[in-house]
Amino acid sequence: MSVDPATSASSEPVIAPAPARREPPGGRGAWTAWGIGVTVYVLAVVHRTSLGVAGMDAAARFGINASALSTFSILQVLVYAGMQVPVGVLVDRHGPRRILSAGLVLLTVGQLGFALATSFTPALLARGVLGCGDAMTFVSVLRIGARWFPLFRNPFIAQLTGLVGTVGNLVSTMVLAQVLHSAGWTATFGTTALLGFGVLALVVLVLRETPDSAAREPLLVRRGARVPDAPVSVSAPASGRGSGSLLDQLRGAWREPGTRLGMWVHFTTAFPASSFLLLWGMPFLVSGQHLSRAVAGALLSLVIVASMGFAMLFGQVMSRRPGWRTPTVFGVVLGTGATWGAVLAWPQPGHVPMWLLLVLAVVLGSNGPASLIGLDYARPVNPPERIGTASGIVNMGGFIAAVLALFLIGLVLDLKTPGGGTDYTAGGFRAAFATLYLPMVLGLAQILRLRRRALTREREIIGATVPKARAAG
Repeated sequence: MSVDPATSASSEPVIAPAPARREPPGGRGAWTAWGIGVTVYVLAVVHRTSLGVAGMDAAARFGINASALSTFSILQVLVYAGMQVPVGVLVDRHGPRRILSAGLVLLTVGQLGFALATSFTPALLARGVLGCGDAMTFVSVLRIGARWFPLFRNPFIAQLTGLVGTVGNLVSTMVLAQVLHSAGWTATFGTTALLGFGVLALVVLVLRETPDSAAREPLLVRRGARVPDAPVSVSAPASGRGSGSLLDQLRGAWREPGTRLGMWVHFTTAFPASSFLLLWGMPFLVSGQHLSRAVAGALLSLVIVASMGFAMLFGQVMSRRPGWRTPTVFGVVLGTGATWGAVLAWPQPGHVPMWLLLVLAVVLGSNGPASLIGLDYARPVNPPERIGTASGIVNMGGFIAAVLALFLIGLVLDLKTPGGGTDYTAGGFRAAFATLYLPMVLGLAQILRLRRRALTREREIIGATVPKARAAG
């Protein structure tokens, strides 16, 4: 078999093995720090997914069509994706507390602006600000987990973070959807925005980023007192922040094939559920399948509940059997493609049976937890001081795919909708959701291309401490 010299292992730069790390202690302090961080993430998910239950209301409020409606989510997700690498570098350099605080400020400003907007352009700008704040949350929580918990617990902590984050999805689908129709647009979005002030106080006053900072920082710094230096790394005698130039930080993370594989895993697995929950699930179920809002909301909630179950399952399995990572990813991608195929190929596109919609909801619930497996490819091959940067690169993948999917769905719906209005048809949704296969095929091809190289590199680094069978994927 011929070897492509552009992608062969021999063309890879020589990468020094990651330094050994001293394991963090875990315990009550770890759960407290993680709990504060994940509270910010839950609030961010509420803001992020609130448009998913208000899409039709937004179309009516701003007088826009499907493509313009997609632009809200596209801009929000595009900003989120574009910020992942800078945020990862900033978290490594300045620590998660500062980045979470900045994120909360931007989330609050963005959601408040969206609440008060009465025309398309200000609302669009508000969603962009919100996406910027949202981008600062998840990677920061991962960094807290990596600093407080032992390495073998990190896959479980990442999945648990995603699981708890789904509470924000549930708040959107079960609470905001009802409040929106009783209290109105401004009151609903304005109230959720103001929650940011309370969470910000919790982060600034209580959060400790590492066990070392918890041991030597007082709960409150007296006025005029010297603020402690950056927390010391639990795995290196240096300051614990990323060392070297920003370019070196990025180059080092990107050179690891595990980082790139993780990004493509996230790209391929996350976007079907993201595009469904962020915007197009409710219109598809209400306009395309002629379900009531209550039934459609229940199906969206089922996606989220199923996601919680898959998160617990994948977190436990990946912590114990890393070799199941790749089979799990392939199973989720192929299962999602097959289920969507059954829905789209149903002889009566506007009357897909409820049992098949239930299956679709459950299968989509596996997408988010499967995307977090991408972090498990990047984490073992990057040193602790580069975890934020590597996590940002991985987390960028699924949101780039979501932008592509949201754009394609909105574009096809406009082409298939007479007059360019919002009277979407079942046939239009069939054509629109068929575009999901484009990023799916692209992502699978990249996973197949990178898988062997990434796993070889991983065995080189951790093979001395992890049996070969466990390191395989």
